[in-house]
Amino acid sequence: MSTDDRGSGDMSAASRALSAGRLVATAAPGRLILYAVPSLAAGAFPVAIAWSTKLIVDSLAAGATAGELLIPALTLVATGVATGATPTLTHYLRTELDRRVGLLAQDRLFMAVDRFAGLGRFESPDFLDRLRLAQQTVVAAPAANQAVDGVLGAARSVFTVVGFLGSLFIISPPTMVLVLLAALPILVAELLLSSRRAATDWNIGPAERRQFFYMGLLANVEAAKEIRLFGTGGFLRERMLANRRSADQARRAVDRREVQLRSGLGLLAAAVAGAGLLWTVGAARGGGLTPGDVTVFLASVAGVQTALTTLAGDVASTHHALLLFGHYQAVVSAGPELPMAAAPHPLPQLRRGIELRDVWFRYSPRHPWVLRGVDLWIPHGSSVALVGRNGSGKSTLVKLLCRFYDPTRGAILWDGVDIRDADIAALRRRISAVFQDYMEYDLTAVESIAQGDLGAIDEPERIREAARRAGVHDVLTALPDGYDTLLSRMFFTESDKADPATGVMLSGGQSQRLALARAFVRDKRDLMILDEPSAGLDAAAEHEIHKSLRTHREGRTSLLISHRLGAVRDADVIVGLSGGRIVESGSHSTLVASGGEYARLYALQAAGYRPGPPQHSAPYEPADPRTSPLKEAP
Repeated sequence: MSTDDRGSGDMSAASRALSAGRLVATAAPGRLILYAVPSLAAGAFPVAIAWSTKLIVDSLAAGATAGELLIPALTLVATGVATGATPTLTHYLRTELDRRVGLLAQDRLFMAVDRFAGLGRFESPDFLDRLRLAQQTVVAAPAANQAVDGVLGAARSVFTVVGFLGSLFIISPPTMVLVLLAALPILVAELLLSSRRAATDWNIGPAERRQFFYMGLLANVEAAKEIRLFGTGGFLRERMLANRRSADQARRAVDRREVQLRSGLGLLAAAVAGAGLLWTVGAARGGGLTPGDVTVFLASVAGVQTALTTLAGDVASTHHALLLFGHYQAVVSAGPELPMAAAPHPLPQLRRGIELRDVWFRYSPRHPWVLRGVDLWIPHGSSVALVGRNGSGKSTLVKLLCRFYDPTRGAILWDGVDIRDADIAALRRRISAVFQDYMEYDLTAVESIAQGDLGAIDEPERIREAARRAGVHDVLTALPDGYDTLLSRMFFTESDKADPATGVMLSGGQSQRLALARAFVRDKRDLMILDEPSAGLDAAAEHEIHKSLRTHREGRTSLLISHRLGAVRDADVIVGLSGGRIVESGSHSTLVASGGEYARLYALQAAGYRPGPPQHSAPYEPADPRTSPLKEAP
């Protein structure tokens, strides 16, 4: 995680409280006022009830008339009604606050996530833990509301404490001091417990994330085939439970500490209350207190202890909510993980080509180099193919071209403009791509294709033309609702799933064609990247797709990656990568004539389609590393 990520999470409690208050006030200012007024007023109700009861008891003892009892009796009744009605009203208002604040907070959170231009944060375990905690703060009871609710609850408890302490001061100042001193340790203990619980939530994040990973595998339809065939369900379930036990053990330790502290402090509070009760009984027998005074005294001792305990709980819950809200703030206020030019250079329409100049890359200083001094020229209007074994750096090079990462060293130039100096959105608007790990969206067919260019969602012919070129049009038109059929079975109940019109799952090859359609609908872009576009297709479909791609690539700038060398033989330039370096480059005929590694592997793959003894291929490596343009790490 970057420094700015951690710094945002380390903001002061006061700053987090102000941010939480601003969020709630922005989301629902009227509801906040309506919620705050009865919440705060409820703090005075117990004191009013105690004094109304005292007046009634003393009046009865003095033989008061019914008229003299009317006002305190009405006050007691009104306060009791308000006490009974307030929780229902505040619960409704709090629920409405949760909905409105949760909606705004969720929007801001994922707006911030959408602003992350690169992929680095999504591959950082620390940041993923922070994002998970941030997501928890915007569902059900948003942390901002919990913080505001805690502040209001603390203020309500203060009103109650002040009222009862005043009552105790009138009756017995020493008892007031004793009750107050006995309750203060509870406040300190609750704060310590809150801090410990928040730290535990953070520390068990990796274990919980692994637990959710195993849960997802056990419930995932894609994984179900292998799990059942290989019989690995028990192994994965045990891994899931082991991580669950680890998280539970950490929480159990906090719970035990909480029980110990609260039990001890509860005994202290009970001892103080018992001592006060004995003193009150003695004073009343000696005539120093009226029956009403005894009533107020007993209510005050119990009320102060209860209110201070509640106050401690409110302060602790506010502290905990603010710690969680800090994770939300850290995500929302995180700066760009990729440096952005203050005054971006205009990115010209590609006319000359794209140059990778001495590009080195590794994902962190602790990781090995993935690319080592790559110099590559992609001329405008030409097709360049990258070939090489897994891990040679092909897909990483694609990530750099899309600026999901920046080179560790070197530069990528677009018609002479360093793409780091250009607007990143403008760069990506010039690129279309099919990635090897393409997405399968649980959307309708038309929506899934339109993800390539949302402007096409209201242009049915563009969608259909893209599907035709990808060879999936006939499949989509044959679906129950045609292009409007939902390509998912995950949003319906078991009874709905009996109706095929509720959703259809495409085959792997059909889904890959749909991904190609997304690239085709993103037409008229300066650069098309095709990363293993036909890896999941049968031979006939692969031939058809590559025929369509050849037509589409004609006169366009394209970068093609494939392990099947027959699919790249018609590229203008074929570049061989090994160990993050370019080891050979040229047209198909040139590379075959040179008799190098490409020629050897091409012959091996071609031999697989001819009768004769089986041939065994080898990893893509240069025949003689000493003759390759290798570079030492900087």
